[in-house]
Amino acid sequence: MPDNVPSNEFLNLEGDKISTSRNWAVWLHEYLKDFPGKQDVLRYVLTANAPETKDNDFTWDDFQARNNNELVAILGNFVNRALVLTHKFCSGSVPEAGELTDVDRAAIEEFKNVKAALDDNIGHFHFREALKDAMNLARIGNKYLADNEPWKLAKTDMPRVQTIMNLALQITANLAIAFEPFLPFSAERLRHMIGMEHADWNRLGDIDILPAGRVLEQPVLLFEKIEDDAIQAQKDRLERIKQENIVNNFKPKPVTTSCTIDDFAKLDIRVGTVLECEKVKKADKLLKFTIDDGMAGRTIISGIAKWYQPEELVGKQVCFIANFPPRKLKGIESQGMILSAEDADGRLVVIGPTGPVKPGCQVG
Repeated sequence: MPDNVPSNEFLNLEGDKISTSRNWAVWLHEYLKDFPGKQDVLRYVLTANAPETKDNDFTWDDFQARNNNELVAILGNFVNRALVLTHKFCSGSVPEAGELTDVDRAAIEEFKNVKAALDDNIGHFHFREALKDAMNLARIGNKYLADNEPWKLAKTDMPRVQTIMNLALQITANLAIAFEPFLPFSAERLRHMIGMEHADWNRLGDIDILPAGRVLEQPVLLFEKIEDDAIQAQKDRLERIKQENIVNNFKPKPVTTSCTIDDFAKLDIRVGTVLECEKVKKADKLLKFTIDDGMAGRTIISGIAKWYQPEELVGKQVCFIANFPPRKLKGIESQGMILSAEDADGRLVVIGPTGPVKPGCQVG
């Protein structure tokens, strides 16, 4: 019998429950097509957002931020700096470490217990915390390089530079082991660059994983920034799905209270031809219509700018209520109301005759 059955709470997608029947999901085959070679990015974000103790939310903005600000800026940045500097100052091979300084020993002290922390968190199914432990290694490495500035010391103290780069590369080797459970493809690429055949979990925390003299491969970026347009495409896809679901699940509103033919007859509904149409300044929703109503002409303001461009409506015939009292909107007197139908997705569609009608004709 199992003695521990770990379980999670619910993971939502952009604030809504994941549902395959509603197509409200991130489909793996589509993800791999849209983000080729980025399997590990999705693994990372899902682990970092795992709903271990409460419901959590997957959003494309967070996906982009974690990739750009963590995988690229922290992990990828350190690995690339360590390898590029080794090629620049140490001919592309692991240098011998000289005498360690207090700064070196402090850095070693920070990561020597990483294996115990990872073992404990993974053993207790605290994968988010384990991932933080692994990423903290890269933070230690970045701080170590920034504090020691080997690019400046290279002018005066190459033995010291070699010690710094040796320790930076040992941290890199530790990263290749620590991230193996979380980012298997990236860890494999990293091991290839530093000449590690396999990840030996028992060596995690050691500072002599890479032997002096080992020749390193040319560095390649482990991760790349994800641009805004790629994220917007995913948001647009979900918005289309949301609208499709609204349409597919549409149910007409109940019929309102009854009215008599006399009530209806009070509305003077006419047909008019749109002579001019333009957007109302400082009003995103409003369009200003100049209507040929068969009489003296009239101006009508309508809140349909979200669904129509003004030029689309010029020359069209529309139905409007002619006997509403005039009222001012944004300082413009509106002399009636153009009739529209609200579609299932909330889109407004202007109502008009299906064939040519003389302006001013009544609708009844």
